[in-house]
Amino acid sequence: MKKKERLSLFHEMGIIFQILVVYFFLLVSCSANKSVPAFFTFGDSLVDVGNNNNLLTQAKANFYPHGIDFGNNPRGRFSNGRTTFDILQQELGFAQFTPPYLAPTTVGDALLQGVNYASSGSGIFNYTGYFFGERINFDTQISNHGRTVLAIMSRIGIPAAQKLLRRAIYGVVIGSNDIMFREFTPMAMSMSEEAYLDFLISRLKLALTTLYNLNARKITVSNAGPSGCIPYEKEIHPVPKGSCVRLINRMAQTYNDKLKGMLAELNKDLLGAKFIYVDIYQILIDLTKNYVSYGFENATSACCSFAVTPVGLVPCNPLSKICPDRSKYIFWDAFHLTDAANVIATRHMMDGGLNYVSPMNFRRLVQS
Repeated sequence: MKKKERLSLFHEMGIIFQILVVYFFLLVSCSANKSVPAFFTFGDSLVDVGNNNNLLTQAKANFYPHGIDFGNNPRGRFSNGRTTFDILQQELGFAQFTPPYLAPTTVGDALLQGVNYASSGSGIFNYTGYFFGERINFDTQISNHGRTVLAIMSRIGIPAAQKLLRRAIYGVVIGSNDIMFREFTPMAMSMSEEAYLDFLISRLKLALTTLYNLNARKITVSNAGPSGCIPYEKEIHPVPKGSCVRLINRMAQTYNDKLKGMLAELNKDLLGAKFIYVDIYQILIDLTKNYVSYGFENATSACCSFAVTPVGLVPCNPLSKICPDRSKYIFWDAFHLTDAANVIATRHMMDGGLNYVSPMNFRRLVQS
C-alpha cells in the first residue's frame, strides 16, 4: 500500500472514530434523559416557580430583587436564582424547567415534561398560611395533578401515559409552614402538639397514597427544615447570638421522625413504590454549622433585608438592601436560601449518603 493511500485510510478511520464517539455520547445523553421523562413538583415557597403570580396573595416573588441572578427575571421564585428542583432538573438533563401549573401555557405537550404545582404559603393542613391570602393547599395540588394525568392520557394514550408517569420523578417539599405558622393558626392550636403532628402525617400519607394510585412510583419527600434557625423565627422569638428557636426545631424533629416511619410503611405496603426521605433538616444544620468550609461568609443574616425594620418582619421587596455577593450568603431573605446554598443542598440530595437521603439518593433513584 502506498504512503498516500495509508494516510488516506488513517484519515478516514479517524473520521469514523470521531463519528462513533459523538454517537456514543449522544446515545448516553439520550438514555439519561429518557430515564427521567418528567419531573412533577409539589410543595410550598421553597419550590414554587410562579403559581402564586396568578393568585390574590401576599406570598409572591414576581418582582425585583427576586431572580436578580436568574437572568434578572423575577418569575416567582423566592430566591436570587434557582430552587433545588431547578438545579436537579438541570443535573438530569432537562432542556428547560418544568412550568407552573397555573401558567396559561402549561397545556398540551408542555405537560409531558412535568408540572410544578407548588404554592407559596401552603401546607399539609388546608388552613395553614390563610393569613397570606390565596394559596394552593397540598390536597388541591394533588387534585390538580389528577387533572394533568387525565390530560396526558388523553394526549398520548393510557399505556404510554402510565409508562411516563411511572418513570417520572415526583418531588414533595411540604410541612415546614405547618410547623412555623402553627402558633398563628387557631384550628391548629386547638389540638395538642402531638395530635397536630399525627394529623399532619395522616393527611400527608393519604395524599401520597393518592399520588401512588395516579401511577407515581419514584417519590422524594423532604422533611421539615430547621425553621428555628431562619432569620424570621429568630427575629420574632429572640434568642442568643448563634442559637436557634428550640421550640420550633423540636417540633420539626418530632414531625420528621414520624414522617420517616410513615414513608418506610409506604415502601413496605405499596408494590413498586420508592419513597425517598430527604433529610433537609440535617443538610441545613450541616450547612449553617460548617458554612466557612462550604465557601460562605454569612450563615445567619438575610442577603435581602429591609434596612429600617427588623429583617424578619418585612419581606424582601424592591426597597430592600441587597448584599453585593449573594454567593457568600446562605439565606436570601428571612425564609429562603440563596442559589449558592441551594446548589450545596442539591449536591447532597443527588449524591449524598444515607445520613442525608434514604434509602437511596437521587442518582440511585434515577438509575433504579
